Amino acid sequence: MNASSKPVRQLALGILLTGAVASAIALEPTATIGVEGRANSYASLAASGRFAALVWGARTSNDVTDIFVATSSDGGRAFTAPARVNAVAGDASLAGEQPPRIVLIPREKGSPSIVVVWTSRTPTGTRLLSARSDNAGQSFGPAAPLPGSEASGNRGWESVTTTRDGAVVALWLDHRDSSSSRSKSGARNHEEHQHLHSATPTDGVARAQLSRLFFATLGKADSPRSITGGVCYCCKTAIATDASGGVYAAWRHVYPGNVRDIAFTKSVDGGRNFTPPVRISNDNWVLDGCPENGPAMAVDRNQRIHVVWPTLVPGASPSREPTLALFYATSQDGRSFTARQQIPTEGVPRHPQIALGDKGELIVAWDEQARGTRRVALARGSRDARGLARFVRQPIGNSLRAEYPVIATVDDATIVAWTSGSSGQTTLRTQRL
Repeated sequence: MNASSKPVRQLALGILLTGAVASAIALEPTATIGVEGRANSYASLAASGRFAALVWGARTSNDVTDIFVATSSDGGRAFTAPARVNAVAGDASLAGEQPPRIVLIPREKGSPSIVVVWTSRTPTGTRLLSARSDNAGQSFGPAAPLPGSEASGNRGWESVTTTRDGAVVALWLDHRDSSSSRSKSGARNHEEHQHLHSATPTDGVARAQLSRLFFATLGKADSPRSITGGVCYCCKTAIATDASGGVYAAWRHVYPGNVRDIAFTKSVDGGRNFTPPVRISNDNWVLDGCPENGPAMAVDRNQRIHVVWPTLVPGASPSREPTLALFYATSQDGRSFTARQQIPTEGVPRHPQIALGDKGELIVAWDEQARGTRRVALARGSRDARGLARFVRQPIGNSLRAEYPVIATVDDATIVAWTSGSSGQTTLRTQRL
């Protein structure tokens, strides 16, 4: 956790596994990563071959947040010392469902290029910035705005990925339609501000129409487009691509009655046009507010779509309060999804992630509240001939508080990282599976 050039050494021992679960998931020792003297949290992870890159936010005691990257060339066994990404100190605006995002772009020689996208503060709200490294994360070039993200108002909860030709595409939630009154000078536009404020809808569904889902391609000024309105504003989005030029998007939508369920759309032309949104599952989670629990999605080599998400379910008995549960569904064409399947969890699950193993197995990670603390858990799933998935659950990490996991697959393992420790003193921990 220092600024030297030595790799970060692996530290605490992982949990030993026994029985059937041990045959499904084997753990290696954990490693600790972070910037000394800061609270380290809000991570994202990307991997290609044996190269992996971890990005996160590091906050000082006086609330200055910067973005750092550490990389590994040995499949996640050791990471380099952190390197800062953002040139303007303290410009990052991050949260658990709004971490900086990272993607890798293959090159003919050497390590992949690294692109980081994050939400940055502006005088009138927030915008999305990106920066690139071509030297394995040792340094980053100047930041550039993501096309379409410099409108007034707030935006974020972005997700990013790469296309078959190496372009970086992004999905985000955008509040420009509800920002006109807030973005103007109060002295000069007081009368207009009062009018707009008094006309603000009070119904949750009507308010949600002012929140939009946007898509853009990095470096293409004509690429930004609004896909839909009516999105749940502070739940993370999910984006994926395939080898034929398809772009897939998932998010939490606001349906009539303040129902907040997961929606999906697809583009077959690289993001120029998207299909009408499809409701993945009729969960009917009624909430006049944001769950701060978005979906995670992966698309396999056969273009099958895999989505995981949390939603509210009744208690185990009439006397028990409703609670969150974690579900999985899949689709071959994006027009309809299988009935949801519950993933085995303990406690209250949140913040799921999903990755695909090299043999097509499903790897899902999440955090869960149980016995007075949060911990990270993981499940490996396989699908049978009928398309049904069977998941085997295993807690990972150690006894410290753990939350907001992220996962990525390297050649011979899956890497999982999470935020660990008490408030104001958090670090990141990584583990190979």
